[in-house]
Amino acid sequence: MKKTGIINSEVSAVVANMGHMDWLSIGDAGMPVPMGTKKIDLALDKQLPSFMDVLNNVLKEMKVEKIYLADEIKDQNPEQLENIKKALPDVEIEFMPHSDLKKNLAKTHAFIRTGEMTPYSNIILESGVTF
Repeated sequence: MKKTGIINSEVSAVVANMGHMDWLSIGDAGMPVPMGTKKIDLALDKQLPSFMDVLNNVLKEMKVEKIYLADEIKDQNPEQLENIKKALPDVEIEFMPHSDLKKNLAKTHAFIRTGEMTPYSNIILESGVTF
């Protein structure tokens, strides 16, 4: 049994299989996931686990060089945007319309569904390299 980091076996396996510039997405309970995209459903109840709890856990093991967020988060959920910036202070952010973010989920290795119930709490993480 793992002693630290990600203990969810599905999430841990996805992160372990990531290569440079591969994508992984994490999102709120309402985000539609395209057919064919692996969905790892962690949602237990409203806000359990929260988007930030899951993001912070993934960041313990995943090197991220860029993130993608919906433009709408700027106006509709600025508090969450600030939380994301604090968690990833030196990482490039690319904003796009929410409709494009949803389409891009089809390019991710997996979508991790949280119990988050705040709007536009969705992210695509682009993996970096550790060397």
